[in-house]
Amino acid sequence: MNEKENALKEKNKGDIKFSIVIPAHNEEQYIGKCLESILKASNPFENQVEIIVVLNRCTDRTEEIAKSFNCIVLKNNDKNLSKIRNAGVEIARGEIIVTIDADTQMNEHVLSKAEENLITGKYIGGGVTGKFERMSLGIFVSALLLIGPLFFKYGAISVGIFWCYKKDFESINGFNENMLMAEDADFAKRLKVWGKKKGKKYGTIKNGMITSSRKFDKHGDWILLKRPKMILAYLKGTDEKYADEAYYENHDR
Repeated sequence: MNEKENALKEKNKGDIKFSIVIPAHNEEQYIGKCLESILKASNPFENQVEIIVVLNRCTDRTEEIAKSFNCIVLKNNDKNLSKIRNAGVEIARGEIIVTIDADTQMNEHVLSKAEENLITGKYIGGGVTGKFERMSLGIFVSALLLIGPLFFKYGAISVGIFWCYKKDFESINGFNENMLMAEDADFAKRLKVWGKKKGKKYGTIKNGMITSSRKFDKHGDWILLKRPKMILAYLKGTDEKYADEAYYENHDR
């Protein structure tokens, strides 16, 4: 173990603690794998990680599964992912906030890399890159059709899993509760702008996650080519009809 690794190990024995917030609407098929991945990533931080599962109108076994992993559970009935996530962060005790979706698995290095980046003082926080659990030409094209316009509107950002100090999360007022879609891209842009004001960079942890392909499994791999209005809805961010279809009624998040 080198000097840098020793320093990180000693730091981990101190007061650094992660609060990991997961919005969950009927996620019994996915949340177990998500929580298992978090436990693996938490190994270097024994007794320093809390997991907050925000139960959103769940009628399945999501709560039971979350409690079996000793998660903190909080109930929230809003059809608004920003409000759901913000509610979880509000009760968080950790110095570092991490958000992840219930159908996503974080890779083992994510928490360690997030802490390593933050304690340098060079990063305001950031996101991750990752991959879908399966890939096809249709998924690739659909992803490009969405990423292109979002890049044009929000700039070069990474999303998926967010990590930052709670104080900075609060400084930008968390997720924008006026947005029903693309709230993650909006959050990333505002965090990046906040970091620039403080002389810090927006970071990206590479190969940080594996996320489900369930939207494509349900609606087809070419969904965004067949339904370009969905792309416009993402860019608008406030379309209730498309938001309900994408997230809040069809158990797609």
